[in-house]
Amino acid sequence: MTVLILARDIDPSADAMVQAVQRRDVRVYRVNTAWFPAQLGLAAELRDDRWCGHLTTPAHTIDLAEITGVYYRAPEAFRFPNEWDLPVRQHAFLEAKYGLGGVLASLPAVWVNHPSRLADAAYKPVQLAEAARLGLCAPHTALTNEPDAFASFARRGRTVTKMLGNTSLTSDDTHSVAWTRILDATDLDDLSGIGSTVHLAQRWAPKQVEARITAVGDTMTTVCIDAKSAASHVDWRSDVSALHYELIDPPQRVADGVRALMRRFGLLYGALDFVITPEGQWVFLEINPGGQYGWLEAATGTAITDQLADLLTSEPIDHEEHHHVTA
Repeated sequence: MTVLILARDIDPSADAMVQAVQRRDVRVYRVNTAWFPAQLGLAAELRDDRWCGHLTTPAHTIDLAEITGVYYRAPEAFRFPNEWDLPVRQHAFLEAKYGLGGVLASLPAVWVNHPSRLADAAYKPVQLAEAARLGLCAPHTALTNEPDAFASFARRGRTVTKMLGNTSLTSDDTHSVAWTRILDATDLDDLSGIGSTVHLAQRWAPKQVEARITAVGDTMTTVCIDAKSAASHVDWRSDVSALHYELIDPPQRVADGVRALMRRFGLLYGALDFVITPEGQWVFLEINPGGQYGWLEAATGTAITDQLADLLTSEPIDHEEHHHVTA
């Protein structure tokens, strides 16, 4: 039994996972895909119905046949020499993606989470629709690149705007972050930029507190997040120093909906965010299949790393039973 951790070079949660797996007397290797091709090699042959061979790093040779668990922890992209022409680098990247990536993705291991399942779950419009179908309360949401449609939605009630993908943008030497923001009347004076791409507008859910459910298999750790500043009340990520944490239990219907959503996407790990209204209603915001959890462990003493390590060192399951919701 071997656990393969795919992570970037600096990642405290990956460091902790190495130690947790070792405590279970299971062999563990940590690899960053950015090492390919300079410090990471692949030699694999198809034998019967699986790829056999090895990965090589300067320190280890990893037998593909022995890998029973894979922790896919946001590894970095392959790195090719900058002196190569851009078309050559792009070609090499695609060959590595479909070659090395394809061999790894085919391994019959416990994946937390499998890259294909991560891709399925990346679409927030799909998340919201699936959550609603499975009985969770999803906020009224609009997606548009039409200024008139955006303005019409925003004028019908208190509205926030948020990113569909990454919240950060890096350009040259500048770095900016776009937190969730409540729109005011002046925001609607000039909507010429709306036409540039799809924008998300969402009805503001009256907020008493928020909750983060960290799901590991069928186990759930639920933390109430009480924002103590004006900025964190809108988006708690914007002012983490103002947050208060408390372990709570979700309503049964919410727990059932979370488990159903995890199964729908074929995920073994997920971080789900909810607003809890003054009336006690739980409003689903999103599921992040690669969401951070180390800060919650530190704040509450929960054992999420150990839960994940137990899962990674368990027997592989059949991923074919999971339903795909996107192409």
